[in-house]
Amino acid sequence: MSAHAETRPLKRHVAAAVVGNALEFYDFITYAFFAVQIGHTFFPSDSAYASLMLSLGTFGAGFAMRPIGGIVLGQYADRVGRRPAMLLSFAIMGVAILAMALIPSYAMIGLAAPVLVVIARMAQGFALGGEVGSTTAYLLEASPTAERGYYTSWQGGSQYVAALAGGLVGVILSALLEPADLSAYGWRIAFLLGALTLPFGLIVRRSLPETLHLTDKAAAVSEALQESGLALARKHLRVIVLGLVILASATIFTYVTNYMTTFAQTVLHMGETISLAATIVIGVTGIVASLFGGWLSDRIGRWHVMVWPRVAYLILAYPMYLWIVSARSATALLLGTAVLSCVGIVSFGAFYSAFAESLPKAIRGSAFGTIYATAIAIFGGTTQVVVTWLIHITGSPYAPAFYAIGSGVIGVIAMAMMRETAPVKLMAKDKIS
Repeated sequence: MSAHAETRPLKRHVAAAVVGNALEFYDFITYAFFAVQIGHTFFPSDSAYASLMLSLGTFGAGFAMRPIGGIVLGQYADRVGRRPAMLLSFAIMGVAILAMALIPSYAMIGLAAPVLVVIARMAQGFALGGEVGSTTAYLLEASPTAERGYYTSWQGGSQYVAALAGGLVGVILSALLEPADLSAYGWRIAFLLGALTLPFGLIVRRSLPETLHLTDKAAAVSEALQESGLALARKHLRVIVLGLVILASATIFTYVTNYMTTFAQTVLHMGETISLAATIVIGVTGIVASLFGGWLSDRIGRWHVMVWPRVAYLILAYPMYLWIVSARSATALLLGTAVLSCVGIVSFGAFYSAFAESLPKAIRGSAFGTIYATAIAIFGGTTQVVVTWLIHITGSPYAPAFYAIGSGVIGVIAMAMMRETAPVKLMAKDKIS
């Protein structure tokens, strides 16, 4: 075997992939943090509810393109390489985020403003749809076998790095600017900061070594090369369906959790600074919980880490919302958010590697990206709209909890049906047999 085929990327290369992933997610989720202000800018209405719903609907438009991005860029990653696919998705995201920051308001150019915003959001969705599969495949393939769970959990961890960065930017801007200024131009600063990272992201990603050529002992590569992608997908239909259900549940959980900022402002009527502080809590706990879940799954197996924390979330979700709504204090909001984030996210740190390990290398980028993007397109783009609608028609501030619990029950059942893929468990099983 050649030295080229034996050499695996260094930790700094994995870090570079993670940084690029985090920058893309920062650009995408910043919209959610400033949904109220963006609604005022591009969707003015006499009804605050209507303005917010139009803004959240545009946020959802970005999700419509994610399955297409997952298919197109995912197949590109499986045929040409992980690195070129990650470079392309990052470049598209950079252009879209710059457009978001510079599009004039509805008051200046009329109907063209919301149309351009929708186009920019769709470009972001296409880019991010291809990003997830390529980066997850890269992280799994670049990591040592015994540490796959930890390294692959950086897919989720980097998303929460992005959430933390977005939350910090939001809190700082809301503290420095008057509410009118934040609504008029402050949110644009957050997008421009994301656009400024474009050159840095392209530089670090250009340095990445390719992993597509590396030997994958977890998959029958020689067999995979002889079969079409469709044939391989049919052969792994069970895990694909389970992955789709789990990711749908995970998506609802994620966007219900990220909705906490909007929830605190519009339902609990709390100030913008403390509401945006909830995103900082989500970011910090998300990073820690995701990486801990991946690390723990390398030691005790994926299954237990996936299932039991999700059960804990189902038990705690309603009591935490009950406390947050009844107290309406900074302590309840931030601590309750931290508890829900922690128990909900630990399991996903293990799931990323479990799902990627279950897919053959020849379709890993496209299958993971397409399934992830499809689940998010259907449920991620609609979750915050549905939750806002449920609160509006029922008058109940507990609607987010009920929605998350309902989807969580289905998700945990699917998780329980996943097979164990952790090398530490498989090696122990081989020794016993």
